[in-house]
Amino acid sequence: MSPAPRSVTTRNARFQQWQAMLANRTKRQRLGGFLVQGVRPITIALEHGWYAEAVLYDAERELSSWARQVLEDAGAPRYALSAELMAELGEKTEDVPELIVEMRMPRDDLSRIRVGPDFLGVAFDRPSSPGNLGSIIRSADAFGAAGVIVTGHAADPYDSAAVRASTGSLFATPTVRVSSPKDVLAWVRARREDGDPIQILGTDENGQAEVFDADLTGPTLLVIGNETSGLSTTWREAVDLMVSIPMTGSASSLNAANAASIVLYEATRQRLRS
Repeated sequence: MSPAPRSVTTRNARFQQWQAMLANRTKRQRLGGFLVQGVRPITIALEHGWYAEAVLYDAERELSSWARQVLEDAGAPRYALSAELMAELGEKTEDVPELIVEMRMPRDDLSRIRVGPDFLGVAFDRPSSPGNLGSIIRSADAFGAAGVIVTGHAADPYDSAAVRASTGSLFATPTVRVSSPKDVLAWVRARREDGDPIQILGTDENGQAEVFDADLTGPTLLVIGNETSGLSTTWREAVDLMVSIPMTGSASSLNAANAASIVLYEATRQRLRS
């Protein structure tokens, strides 16, 4: 039998830990957990074997059959919270979530990303927007990328805004944080020595080729630059090819997530045709 739920009716120490996971990156990292809400993200997380540390539910409402099933299947301690406290952790004043799950963060290890002849990956250089980061993770998942790498001082993929923007793809697509592009370049060199000829592809409005003229059928790591300053010098010197995305309107550039989606789509299109 599952253990009896624990009741949380005040902003006690446990509740303050959950609040810290939402609002404080340093404390979130130290605690090693983050909060997830929404039917699809929670379902995908559990289907992909993510470890649930706790399941929080609204003690003042009748739960759906899905919520009751999660409570049974997650195998984690259960906490019954008031609607007011659930609303705080759900960051909503209306449409309060019936469940919130505390998930354990996986390790930041590039070995989590599988590399092979069909490798397609994304490195996001110093993203400043959690929403953009979550959207790129979602696109990477949609187009079959093996993983996303976040380099440098950057937005956190476990920030609640990034988790929401990924719509569950964070749990299906390995996402790894590293301190420097040099860590990724060393990993690429090792993979090349193992026989996987990964090309590093950058994007720039003054690229050497338009994206549809580049061969994206081989193992490819797409590097997306910071939303304001673009690619760092280290990445610019490391790319094998810089491509541009043709534009005919008055806009001078694309949102980072949109640019990534276009290049990922083109890579998938080429691979399907070949």
